[in-house]
Amino acid sequence: MSVWVVCEHRNGALREVTYELLAHGAALCMGAVTAVILAGPGEGEALAALINGKAERTLLVEDPSMSAFNGTAQALALASLAEGAQEPPKAILGAHSAAGMDWAPTLAGKLSCPAVTDAVALSMEGDSLTATRVVYGGKLQSKIKLGGAKMVIATIRPGSLEDEPKAASVETSIEATSVSLPSELGKRFIAWVEEAAGDVDISQADILVSVGRGIQDKENIDVAEALAEALGATVSCSRPVVDMNWLPKERQVGISGKTVKPKVYIALGISGAFQHATAMKDSAMIIAVNKDPKAPIFQIAHYGIVGDLFKVAPALTAAVRAAKG
Repeated sequence: MSVWVVCEHRNGALREVTYELLAHGAALCMGAVTAVILAGPGEGEALAALINGKAERTLLVEDPSMSAFNGTAQALALASLAEGAQEPPKAILGAHSAAGMDWAPTLAGKLSCPAVTDAVALSMEGDSLTATRVVYGGKLQSKIKLGGAKMVIATIRPGSLEDEPKAASVETSIEATSVSLPSELGKRFIAWVEEAAGDVDISQADILVSVGRGIQDKENIDVAEALAEALGATVSCSRPVVDMNWLPKERQVGISGKTVKPKVYIALGISGAFQHATAMKDSAMIIAVNKDPKAPIFQIAHYGIVGDLFKVAPALTAAVRAAKG
């Protein structure tokens, strides 16, 4: 069985979600995963070098229409590759990102095959692909069995999968190929719009100090900020903190916020409801502080402190500062 992974890249660098997708693709097909790189002229070889050892082979397409992102161009290129393949892929995986949400539905239409978006897990049951999605604001998990389909398209939520790809047994082979694309694609790239200066991307932080309803008041966030400053961490939060306008939306961890996998996640006054836990449960180390010994967060925490965060957090801050001298 063949699985293709569409490698997402920007400004000459692969995005982290690409490595997650390669890992999951390799698990689905027992290592025989194919990376697909769609890039502008002269851009593909450097990107392909970053894939070496992480896939069985790399399909490389360089075309002027893909010097900047164009979802239509990518969908048409992928359709051409899939239709002309000696062994068509069972699944084509991409990131559930602005890019993936653009090309995936178009590709599914071109190939007349089913598509599932925003999946948090994929598995094979016999010859059928099963996708897991979260629904109703994260209250339930829905399993979708795509039985009988010869080929499926799936976009995966970034941060929901393991990010260490299974190493290929041999050096990755690179197959450069070309596709014929129309001169008029109906859309054109204008510009990347970067986040405003001062904004933070909590999904890239190594250490997060996250606050929940237990922080009680906006002014009390200083307690978390002091600990974060001592640790060199970033402050994040659960949804109630955003709903009360104590922190901006981009700081929210959760189903309706961002999925994170930092090296250390410190939860202060967070109960750990499913909507929040789903988005941070894969952190390398979870430290929870909560007055309620039955709080769900303790079920996934590696270390738990049952106590008053207004006593515990300052003590941790002092200990960190003392350790740093």
